[in-house]
Amino acid sequence: MNKLAQIFKIKELRHKILMVFGMLVVFRLMASIPVPGIDIDKVKDFFSNNQLFGMLNVFSGGGMANFSIVMLGVGPYITSSIIMQLMTMVIPQVEKWYREEGEAGRQKFNQITRYLTVPLAIMQGIGMISLLKSQEVIGDLSLSQTAVILLIITAGTIALMWIGEFITEKGIGNGVSLIIFGGIVASIPSATKQLIATWDETKLLTYAGFAVATLAIIYAIIFITEGQRNIPVSYARRIRGNRTLGGSSTYLPLRVNQAGVIPIIFAMSVMLFPGMIANFVVSLNLEKIQSVAQAINLFLSNQLYYGILYFGMVVAFTFFYTKITFDPKKIAENLQKNGGYIPGIRPGGKTESYLGSVVNRITLTGALFLGAIAVLPFIMQWATGIQTLSIGGTSLLIVVSVVLETIKQIEGQLIMRSYERI
Repeated sequence: MNKLAQIFKIKELRHKILMVFGMLVVFRLMASIPVPGIDIDKVKDFFSNNQLFGMLNVFSGGGMANFSIVMLGVGPYITSSIIMQLMTMVIPQVEKWYREEGEAGRQKFNQITRYLTVPLAIMQGIGMISLLKSQEVIGDLSLSQTAVILLIITAGTIALMWIGEFITEKGIGNGVSLIIFGGIVASIPSATKQLIATWDETKLLTYAGFAVATLAIIYAIIFITEGQRNIPVSYARRIRGNRTLGGSSTYLPLRVNQAGVIPIIFAMSVMLFPGMIANFVVSLNLEKIQSVAQAINLFLSNQLYYGILYFGMVVAFTFFYTKITFDPKKIAENLQKNGGYIPGIRPGGKTESYLGSVVNRITLTGALFLGAIAVLPFIMQWATGIQTLSIGGTSLLIVVSVVLETIKQIEGQLIMRSYERI
């Protein structure tokens, strides 16, 4: 309560929090504005009866089921970010922007990511419209109608991208994560209403077990998210003039889950494309393509196969994102330049190898945990047999992680201002 009072006493911090809250309210209002000329009831029925797209609808805050102006959510922006992250591994100039050129290089990197979001939003919009037309969810549209719809939903995605970056600049949490968080939280009332409508008194023990499991999962998420391996670092004593520098000891914190919720978001974005493309091409009059599309749909409709693939994608993206964001070679070089060393490990290449091996071991733990969390809704539904008990897993991880990250950033703002007053 004391910290809450401090937040509202500091005018600048209070202004930032209210601005972020206002942006999330704008997002929710946009998600409730449908694109004109579309039968919303048919669209809602389609998403409620399709598990794959129903999950995507949750992360858009119901924007897809409403066929809203932000129906694509931040999906194209996330896909663009994935592509640009991959480019750092194959194009030296992109890697140079991302790692070596500081703030100016990051601005170039981010600008290209924004530009790439536009064609991806158009492509994803075309795919979604074609899918809904093939499923007879929406009727035939003229070329001008299609162009207007694409313009509206692409503009909606760009608006969300701007809102996300605006929130990030305010220093109160990650903007994209908070938008996804807002979409998940917005789905809780409808999920609760559905649970009440399907309430079965004979399954009270199941409901109680689910509540206990949810609390246990929240505890596990906090434990893994906050867990870290501290690597001891010592600095050699150096004499410069009349001053003695170094001679101190500290530690290098390596988080068990350095990637946060990003791998799950990446994996979900990638997993949606095969199903979307397969649903689109299955309506084409090409026998071989139809057979391949039907095989993909059959594979994805099997929860066991889908869960295994989803698990593998999350684990792979965890290692991939950690490799991009944590560079053992750069850290080893910085330690050596500043006279730092890990006790018992020689500076330079040995330190790099040691850090790499430690990061790989702890990342494996974090990756397996993220993978298990991602497929948890399927396990819970299989164990309980109740489809409405699907909260948990990915949604729970994102909600808890975003709350923890936002609280830390607010606390950082408070600490910074307390030092300024001193």
